[in-house]
Amino acid sequence: MTPLKWILVGLLAVAAVAFAVFQVTRPLIVQRAFERAVAENVGVDRSLALPDGLHVYMCGTGSPMADADRAGPCMGILAGERVFMVDIGSGGARKLGRMGFPMDRLERVFLTHLHSDHMDGLGELMLQAWVAGARTEPLPISGPPGVEEVVNGLNAAYRIDSGYRIAHHGPEVVPPSGYGGTGEPIILPIGPTPAQVVLEDGDLTISVFPVPHAPVEPAYGYRIDYKDRSVSISGDLIYSPALVAASANVDVLFHEALQPEMTNLMRDAALANGRPGVAKILEDILDYHATPGEAARAASEAGAGKLIYYHTIPPIPTPALNPMFLGDAADVFAGPITVSRDGLLVSLPAGSDEVEMSMAIR
Repeated sequence: MTPLKWILVGLLAVAAVAFAVFQVTRPLIVQRAFERAVAENVGVDRSLALPDGLHVYMCGTGSPMADADRAGPCMGILAGERVFMVDIGSGGARKLGRMGFPMDRLERVFLTHLHSDHMDGLGELMLQAWVAGARTEPLPISGPPGVEEVVNGLNAAYRIDSGYRIAHHGPEVVPPSGYGGTGEPIILPIGPTPAQVVLEDGDLTISVFPVPHAPVEPAYGYRIDYKDRSVSISGDLIYSPALVAASANVDVLFHEALQPEMTNLMRDAALANGRPGVAKILEDILDYHATPGEAARAASEAGAGKLIYYHTIPPIPTPALNPMFLGDAADVFAGPITVSRDGLLVSLPAGSDEVEMSMAIR
């Protein structure tokens, strides 16, 4: 046997031994990795490592359409030490848990409107906020008139479950007085209305403004200012001068968008496959969502520093489709544009012009 063959035989033998050792030790390696992940994440408030500023947790960037990668519309807001949420679509609360959101400090939820996909995760959120923070008062939930009915219904739906949890974990862990939520309607004057302040406390101001989403009325958008940083959140709407005015010079505009050409392809496919009802819905939604180009126009006219798309319609299964979704948006808005994903953390440190983005899901 030549020296080269001996070397090859030796290498194969070493590889075989290494593979055998790995197979034997793999369960231990996996266990150690799990133990390390548990120690680094369970009960750890990762928000404490963030700089003072305004931080937006993208816990849901999808739509009611089936999407394996995106929960329903959901944003967690950290303003200094204050903690809020805007909308809570299905699956959003679980994404927040993976992102290290400080659920135990959640003060209030703001709903943009009462379409189911913007609040169908609310029951789970109320439960998680209660248990995570040992709340002694129900979670305040603000939104358009009718929010009281929604919250009262969820309180009734989860009442039996709450009794089980109190019996199992004890009132010290889940105080009975903290169960559920309290719906608090935000009522704006009828007709064109400038943004109204709904919370003002020190360095923090949260404002609400009406947006057009007929036949859903009223529907709201929100602006959040903390120290020298600001973001605006559109909710669902068509192009809106009210949003432009309320979002003047924000650091980041978070805007929903529907791509008509992609949606029309889905409509045509539904018709071809004998699903006229689905096709009708896909046709109907075209007239009460902004296009990516219209969102870009709003960002440009508002003087926003950055545009981030969320609540994207239809689903975007791969970033390779982002250019098709955006169309000519980059020709309309000169600033940075991002098509967001679940798990994205957008950070705006106080005293800075920076907008930092990172994936917070581990």
